[in-house]
Amino acid sequence: MRPRDHDRHKLGTANWLRASVLGANDGIVSTSSLLLGLAAANASHATLLLSGTAALVAGAMSMAAGEYVSVHSQADTEAAALAQERAELREDYVGERRELTDIYIRRGIDAALARQVADQLMAHDALGSHARDELGISPASRAKPLQAAMASAASFSIGAVLPLSVVAIAPARFLIAAIALASLACLLLLGGWSAKVGGASVRVGALRVAFWSALAMAVTTAVGAVVGRL
Repeated sequence: MRPRDHDRHKLGTANWLRASVLGANDGIVSTSSLLLGLAAANASHATLLLSGTAALVAGAMSMAAGEYVSVHSQADTEAAALAQERAELREDYVGERRELTDIYIRRGIDAALARQVADQLMAHDALGSHARDELGISPASRAKPLQAAMASAASFSIGAVLPLSVVAIAPARFLIAAIALASLACLLLLGGWSAKVGGASVRVGALRVAFWSALAMAVTTAVGAVVGRL
């Protein structure tokens, strides 16, 4: 017997997962890269803490604003499409029913059954039926700007706190190694977790995130070391 949640696919979590993972990943990578660059340039402990704190606040606000604007644009597009569909239903209900019937026929349903399904669904919720089957808009996938913005800001802040905490507690002679190792360990966990939640390969997800993040940190550290010698 299949488990009860066998058919509960992961796509419904895609929107909030994308915003949260992007925010946390950005928080860890950008803040740790900044701190590694400064540490490689021999910046003082106070400078590292101040710069890391500024990066956390500025990054969280930037992520929230960017995500809000982006998702709000999607929400505006969805609202305009629904308004147009609502008007078409008022002006040509029969034509819209025929259009919905044709959609079901193209999906492989018998013509007579397709007409019956379209009739019943439109009698129950005409706009909802067309939104879902014609426009691809469902309640689970609707754009939520505030939710996305808050998720991005919160997850960025949580991610940025990690390297900043390492700076606060790690000995100066081990600081670069401690920031890099702690950040990469958390990025591996983050990549693996997001892949698991999304139903993808945990190993591939973890290694992909860790590789590109390590590259970003390595480049920033190298630039900081070069600039520090000038």
